[in-house]
Amino acid sequence: MSDVGIDDIAIHFPRLYFDMKDFADFRGADFSKLNKGLGLSAMAIPDVHEDTATMGANATSRLIDRNDIDPNKIGRIYLGTESALDGAKPTATYIMDMLEQKYSEKYGENCFRNCDVVDLTFACIGAVDAMHNTLDWVARGGPDKDRIGIVVFADNAKYDLGSSGEYTQGAGGGAILIRHNPRLLAIPDIWGVSTMPVHDFFKPRREVNTRMIIENVLEIAKESGERVKDGLAEKILKFLPKSSKKDDIMFENEKLMIHKDMPVFDGQFSNRCYSESVKTAFIDFRSKAIRDGRYNPDTDEILTEQWLRIIVHLPYAFQGKRMFPDVFRHDRRNLPIWDAITEEIGPEPLPESFSDTPEGMEEFERANDSYRRLISKTEEFKNFAEQRIEKTQRASSLIGNQYTGSIFLALMSSMESDYLDGTEMGGNKVGLCGYGSGAKAKVFEGEVQKEWKEISSRFNLFERLSSRNPIDKTIYESLHRGSRKESVVSPSGEFALIGISAEGDLEGQRRYAWIEE
Repeated sequence: MSDVGIDDIAIHFPRLYFDMKDFADFRGADFSKLNKGLGLSAMAIPDVHEDTATMGANATSRLIDRNDIDPNKIGRIYLGTESALDGAKPTATYIMDMLEQKYSEKYGENCFRNCDVVDLTFACIGAVDAMHNTLDWVARGGPDKDRIGIVVFADNAKYDLGSSGEYTQGAGGGAILIRHNPRLLAIPDIWGVSTMPVHDFFKPRREVNTRMIIENVLEIAKESGERVKDGLAEKILKFLPKSSKKDDIMFENEKLMIHKDMPVFDGQFSNRCYSESVKTAFIDFRSKAIRDGRYNPDTDEILTEQWLRIIVHLPYAFQGKRMFPDVFRHDRRNLPIWDAITEEIGPEPLPESFSDTPEGMEEFERANDSYRRLISKTEEFKNFAEQRIEKTQRASSLIGNQYTGSIFLALMSSMESDYLDGTEMGGNKVGLCGYGSGAKAKVFEGEVQKEWKEISSRFNLFERLSSRNPIDKTIYESLHRGSRKESVVSPSGEFALIGISAEGDLEGQRRYAWIEE
């Protein structure tokens, strides 16, 4: 069978960004810690006319145009997102709607009618899941059928104002072309997987007591000097059932269900889940590679040394080199290089050295966190990270977290940087480690193809990043709160959200259009 993998990638990011120095000044934060410690330079901020669907559609359109693809031949568009726009209708259908608007004149009104679309959600690993699924689908069709699948990632990584996660915000969308005989990256069918049900980061359906809302509104009215009609407060608070009397007030639910884009999270716990998940998935990948005869630990080079680049999910730019010491450690245990490291930093903490109680396990976790930091400061690991991880961080530093797209942004960052540096990547292997809170990790491998330069040379990632528009704190907050009604930069040559619940529409119905330049 022929190889299956990534033929091309396109990315879209907002034209607006908030400089991290300005953010630090705004929040009274330590810019050096954010920049030198976490690798943050700027965060991409969506404009008024942008949302998950427009960012995904713009990237997909870029991919279709660049590769001159007939939409009638696209068998599926699978979207990985944790920023869905609806609880039932897939955001992928909004993307398809926009694409049909643009391409129907040339390719026919129903040019996407036979395309399978769906959303996949598992926090930040959703797009990796969508790609895994699509790779299997393309492979099953065989090279003669030449199945074409597009994996889309689109997210707005948004945190509460003033929260500890606010500085990791970012946004963007992308599209990945999956087919036989790929020009960029072939992906063998070996996947290491680790899944565990944890609450490190999630977006719950929040409930608010309706009575409490009414009480607060009435109290605010009184404080502001507004006259409240006699007896109205008592009538409201009784939550009267349906009545034929016109004066009676009825509330359908005693509790209001509220959805927020901003998550509930435990940053320290999430970091531990990330590290543990990627390590366990790596162990699973390694055992499967040995079983399939692709790796022999007795004769082959250390597995992670075989990966010229290591591409991981980056919620912030330096997350990869902060979390990867666990894999680095596991891949070198019982080897002379690890003996030299332990002589320098001491033996690693082991769970059995701590009491088998919640307090003991917490003590072990703290000791393991400290030991991971010690590993990251050794010359061996710093050289390893500089050679294999550093180039993947560059674009993330300028955009911020893209949730499901962060791993693919890291891939593009590395490939374009290697192209610009004149590095010969063809024939080399890269390791990829996806992670999604909740929590799941997948480790897989990519083989760089001989046409990689042709594809990478068209990304123009860093050139496009340099032409964005900075915003100040006032605009940033108005966009975050949703109080701004006009776009900061008018849409041009892109899909845009033009209205929600316009006249004649159903409640919450969203409308989009292609805006010419």
